[in-house]
Amino acid sequence: MVGAWIVQPRSPPGALIDTVIFTQGKGGVTGVWNSQGQQAAYKISSVKVHEGSVSFKVSYGTFGNGVWRGKFSTQDELRITFVGEDASGPATILQRVSPAELAEVQAEVPKNLITHKIQLPALHDLPSNGLSLTPPMGWNSWNKFAPTIDDEAVRGIADALVSSGLRDAGYIYVNIDDGWQGRRDQEGVLHPNSKFPDMKALADYVHSKGLKLGIYNSPGPVSCGGYVGSHGYETQDATTFARWGIDFLKYDWCSAGSIYKTQPEMQALYQKMGAALQATGRPIVYSLCQYGLFDVGTWGRKVGGNLWRSSEDVADKWASMSSNGFENHGNGDYAAPGGWNDPDMLEIGNGGMTVQEYRTHMTLWSMLAAPLILGNDIRHMSSDIKEILLNREVIAIDQDSLGRQGRRVTRKGSSEVWVKPLADGSTAVALFNRGGKDTEISVVWSDIGFKGAQKTRDLWQHADLGERTHGYGTFVPAHGSVLLRTTASGEPGNR
Repeated sequence: MVGAWIVQPRSPPGALIDTVIFTQGKGGVTGVWNSQGQQAAYKISSVKVHEGSVSFKVSYGTFGNGVWRGKFSTQDELRITFVGEDASGPATILQRVSPAELAEVQAEVPKNLITHKIQLPALHDLPSNGLSLTPPMGWNSWNKFAPTIDDEAVRGIADALVSSGLRDAGYIYVNIDDGWQGRRDQEGVLHPNSKFPDMKALADYVHSKGLKLGIYNSPGPVSCGGYVGSHGYETQDATTFARWGIDFLKYDWCSAGSIYKTQPEMQALYQKMGAALQATGRPIVYSLCQYGLFDVGTWGRKVGGNLWRSSEDVADKWASMSSNGFENHGNGDYAAPGGWNDPDMLEIGNGGMTVQEYRTHMTLWSMLAAPLILGNDIRHMSSDIKEILLNREVIAIDQDSLGRQGRRVTRKGSSEVWVKPLADGSTAVALFNRGGKDTEISVVWSDIGFKGAQKTRDLWQHADLGERTHGYGTFVPAHGSVLLRTTASGEPGNR
């Protein structure tokens, strides 16, 4: 156990390799996990080894503590798994190395990473880029592929967006997440790794399908997955992205948090890239992935952002999805055409929730006017998942041109009613059952500000329910939802 280990990267090439050093002291074995991805050294404690099994705790500072458990495959190989509250992570391999091998790994760290503070611009409001007048729709590689994404898979996804009808339903962005980055050359130009032999050719292929290509990086020295970030190279990278034909940038805080600690610093760093993107003259949607920190809704637009994360990552679990959507969806006052609260990508179709829960996922994100960024393998979808993702009536609620974020108007135990005003004067009304048992949910029109009878349509059943005089009620399945579109009867504007 004592000695130097490397964390085998799940997706070479390009990733910077983490190292783990275990040492023997008077109090037992302790250690340090040196993370290239976060540019930080995390303390290891509570190390226990018994009959080939191992467990230890890693202190991640502001991110809390994590427990790793595993077994020795051989004397020099340790297979461990992260055990968290919601779910366990993938297996990770620690490989014991000699001092010489450790030095070789450390020498592979790029010499042109900028790991100190750079001069940041004075804060000022950037002009709107005129994009994302409705919430962006598309697909992102992370939820399904993590950093294993490659050129072939992206082309396959682009093909599937067309053949499945998803493109024609509005899902037009094909976004490559972390794991494409290679190294910078002597002039500082960032090149893709060998999984992406020609990014310009890939963009041309995606564009030929009537789609747009997105990419990912970090304002820190390295990305969350340990790939080269844009810190100190913002203008150069924006120019490179534009030259390739990139249409969307997701910019993930990650290792920047080990250098910059304050809200003005975060805002300035995002502003720096926002200005660089606009200076290219290419229309590039700008996605701020900063996990809701520092009340981002108050300044997201000011840095040129079109969407900004309102919370931590969503997992493919009911508890995580409902927490992000119902409780951590951002302040609706800041959502409007050109800028949106982003409770994270959709997990619909990845297998961790029921069809009923996935339908609620789609209902809730649409009521929130949230970006609809798919995270499943759309090349292989069941009919139930396709039905959810291709429901044009539900998509229309998300994409409504008025751009208002829905809000909760009543909550009784696990039952909730939400409303969202729409551009044509109608209103979306959602009934949510967050509990574990089928429940009758009723809404009285006058209780939610309606006057008089309402023509009512069920958008999941594609059925007109007729004119409802006083309200509407129905049984809603456990973790289920009902989405209505209501229009006032009689004279316009009688609400």
